[in-house]
Amino acid sequence: MPFPDFFDAFPALALPFPEDVVQTRAIRSEAGLVIFFTFLKDVTLPMHSHGAQWGTVVEGEITFTIGDETKVYRPGDSYTIAPGVLHGAEIRRGTRVIDVFAEADRYPLRG
Repeated sequence: MPFPDFFDAFPALALPFPEDVVQTRAIRSEAGLVIFFTFLKDVTLPMHSHGAQWGTVVEGEITFTIGDETKVYRPGDSYTIAPGVLHGAEIRRGTRVIDVFAEADRYPLRG
């Protein structure tokens, strides 16, 4: 299920991945950052940490390691990552995710 067309008016993020790998649209406020991710190719995210994060899988599949636990997330599944907890993921092509970050400046907006 693609995200609605009006999401295209939201700004994209400046990420270390090209647009043919992952597409983004974001809404930022002083309180946090909401990102709509569409993964066009398989992506491996190495273990890393940052502020609090919550996300839900809309379509596709993510194998997420959060702390010491590895779990497969599918559509309808959500996850919460506490601040400073190491996590990494294997994200399958075709996956769509909505992630919410407590850090409003977690990623810069493009343009």
